[in-house]
Amino acid sequence: MTLTRRDIVLGIVAALTVPREASAARVQRITVYAGRQVSDGLVEALSERGWVEGRNITMDWQGVEGSEVRIGEHLAKTPADVLVAGGAHRIRAAMRVTTTTPIIAIDLEADPVANGFIKTLARPGGNVTGIWMDLPEIAGKQIQFLREVLPSLNRLGVVWDDRIGQPQFAELQAVCRRAGINLSPAAVRLTTEIDDALKRLVAERPQAIVLLTAPVVFQGLRRIAELAALSRLPSISPFSPYPGWGGLMAYGPDFPAMWRQLGGYVDRVLRGARPGDLPVERPSKFSLIVNLKTAKTLGLTLPRSLVLRADQVIDQ
Repeated sequence: MTLTRRDIVLGIVAALTVPREASAARVQRITVYAGRQVSDGLVEALSERGWVEGRNITMDWQGVEGSEVRIGEHLAKTPADVLVAGGAHRIRAAMRVTTTTPIIAIDLEADPVANGFIKTLARPGGNVTGIWMDLPEIAGKQIQFLREVLPSLNRLGVVWDDRIGQPQFAELQAVCRRAGINLSPAAVRLTTEIDDALKRLVAERPQAIVLLTAPVVFQGLRRIAELAALSRLPSISPFSPYPGWGGLMAYGPDFPAMWRQLGGYVDRVLRGARPGDLPVERPSKFSLIVNLKTAKTLGLTLPRSLVLRADQVIDQ
């Protein structure tokens, strides 16, 4: 077979994009304790860096609810080269199991130093690093957007996980106190509790609902959006997929961008970097997303100024 100039160039490019570690026969395993529905950004980021599932990595998805209680059992049967852990419960469970396997964390609730996940932001130490939001003040922006839609807002429902959401909830309380808004909290710890929690919340007659970040809230986004719509309640979430599932608005970290950002950590660790030497980062991109179809269903007209500021508008 005669090789063309194009064949030679493509061969060189392919060789350069394959990580040096891939020259060894061993396929490296990445075990991900997070929902598969947010995986695209991670997979794309790894692929761009030469890590391809089935060729030089294996992706092991363990994101079902309650998976943190089985981390030790799972890793004993299926050791991993890198663990990706989403949420404080899973991070803590993984740290109890191993002090040597690299843990790349993504957590939107906790202060990582105060919670003992790392030593410092610049030099985490140990086997853990990753992305932490730790921005409870995001609650103020959520209330701002809700009040643009409902200027008379004075009764607000809150869906949260009371085990890990205290910093966000305290900030939300402070913002609402200054704005003269009464809060009706509904705590959830399992997705099976969402229906009852929303039923109790609606009985309090809020004018809108705000969601705080928590893995259980993320896992229940679709159902929460359905119940909010059935109750004809405007709602806002910090999770960017929420409007795509029928919620009115989202303001917070851009999830695809955040998981792409996380892919950079996994890549560096697979190439030999030590997690303890990789500084912790915050999400690199925040976005406002509005769903005009949901607004119409709720009988709302979103202010033009709000729609124009949105990074994404869903209208069908």
